[in-house]
Amino acid sequence: MNEVQIIGTGSYAPLNIMTNQQMSELVDTSDEWIVSMTGIKQRHISQGENTSDLATKAALEALKDANVKPEDIDLIIVASTSPDQFVPATACIVQGNIGADSAMAFDISAACTGFIFALNIAMQFLKTGDRKRALIIGAEVLSKIVDWTDRNTCILFGDGAGAAVIEVGTKRGIISVDSASEGKKFDLLTCPTVDVINTFSRGKVDFKAKIDMDGKEIFRFAVNIIVSSIDKILKENNYTLDDIKYVVCHQANFRIIDFVVKRLKADKDKFFVNLDKYGNTSAASIAIALDEMNKTNLLNAGDKIILVGFGGGLTYGASLIEWTISK
Repeated sequence: MNEVQIIGTGSYAPLNIMTNQQMSELVDTSDEWIVSMTGIKQRHISQGENTSDLATKAALEALKDANVKPEDIDLIIVASTSPDQFVPATACIVQGNIGADSAMAFDISAACTGFIFALNIAMQFLKTGDRKRALIIGAEVLSKIVDWTDRNTCILFGDGAGAAVIEVGTKRGIISVDSASEGKKFDLLTCPTVDVINTFSRGKVDFKAKIDMDGKEIFRFAVNIIVSSIDKILKENNYTLDDIKYVVCHQANFRIIDFVVKRLKADKDKFFVNLDKYGNTSAASIAIALDEMNKTNLLNAGDKIILVGFGGGLTYGASLIEWTISK
């Protein structure tokens, strides 16, 4: 069986930064409250760049890091809950932007677990020999679907994109990916699209395409599913948490990660956190974190890491990876 490894990473966030103080000028909140409840200090907000723009810039960074030409990519997957439009896929726009003319390109929608789902899908293509080198991207401009009058949600989200290049090789690399969904709980985190309005249906007059979330239930689900996902992927591969250099959770809320650390009785320094700078960037968050770790030399060849996510759908998943990039 072919092995698959990550050979390069990249990320991009809009230059415009929105602080908690600026947020408090829009809704009834404060910097102290946001930091204490979420750990978020700021988030990057687009001033006009769309999801494909962010995804393209992250993709180019990943290609540069991997020392790979766009024409050598034969698969592009973009995970996003905030695509540019229904048609074409954001991945096709990125393909055109970077000149990856020989790539198959498509989008997936798995919310905040999107990058892990994309990693799993791409890995299957590569392991069967159908494709040789893939570019996977998590990209979001959540600011266009955030309800800026809802203080329970607007404080959480930011815009950004992260990418990784993966290829078939001889090194172990991606050891295991486990992902799943709980569709019965779909209504806990939603963002409507266009309503059914046609010759036979009048649709909803008060329709709005904005994020709506049951925060308490999502919090409870997140803590439980992160713990169980980590336990499962460790047991299936005969590892313990002591064998793992870092755990990279979806960056949603510091309190979620803190609860997980306590539940697992783990060293909190093992859990990488950068949500204070980006907020919750949904499908982009794990990829952005991974790129930051790569670019700041936190990872060495041979280190084992776990990526673990959860999100609307509900979706969840984890990946066990042996890092193969040498600096």
